[in-house]
Amino acid sequence: MNSLKSLGDFPGLVIVIVFAGLMIIFAAAGRKHPGRNLREIYAFTRLRRAVGLAVEAGTRLHISLGRGGIIGPEAGPALAGFSMLERITRAASISDRPPVATSGDSILSILSQDTMHGTYRTMGVEHEYTPGSAQLTGLTPFSYAAGAMPVIRNGQVSANVLAGHFGSEVALLTDAAERAGSITIAGTDSLPGQAVLFAASTEPLIGEEVFAGGAYLSAGQIHIASLRTIDIFRWALIVVILSGAFARFVGIWK
Repeated sequence: MNSLKSLGDFPGLVIVIVFAGLMIIFAAAGRKHPGRNLREIYAFTRLRRAVGLAVEAGTRLHISLGRGGIIGPEAGPALAGFSMLERITRAASISDRPPVATSGDSILSILSQDTMHGTYRTMGVEHEYTPGSAQLTGLTPFSYAAGAMPVIRNGQVSANVLAGHFGSEVALLTDAAERAGSITIAGTDSLPGQAVLFAASTEPLIGEEVFAGGAYLSAGQIHIASLRTIDIFRWALIVVILSGAFARFVGIWK
């Protein structure tokens, strides 16, 4: 029984090893031309512009990491959000009003504080960090959204970045941003959340675009390598699906 279980886990282990190997190869090969072949995603172009404008105007950037936690399938967009949080904090820390992060999960809140504190420390401006820069605004979906709304409305926020697991409650955040006159760049893994964000956010991140934040904000070559590896696995999956459909159509496989 244990041997059969081990055999069942073997394909997954092979996929992980191949994925990691391709990432290392692409990271090493792409150092000379980082980001050269990335297609333009206008949401990230606008985000970089918003960071610069916030520093010049003395306004604040708000990054919200959702309420999904870091254990389970909903952890992916939150981890991508941490990459964006680190880059935005680094770029906007010299502003009169440094960035603020909100979340709806206690672990995400602690990691947000650690990410921001570590960024300030590596930049040599640790004294500029305040614990209130990362806030736990609620532990249920709507309490989280209700707690984040005052940050958007009263915190002199010019741009919001929503990257994490959101449900329909994210409509409250986009509505607060619209009323405050700030832009919203947002993406999530949740289908209800994606539907709301596509209709209500200024610049929605469609599908896997939310996972590309680190690559487009220059978080490191490994982020770009991960995108290229994902593209290879995507095309491989497409080939497998089409091959299986053709085999069934001609009667080779039933």
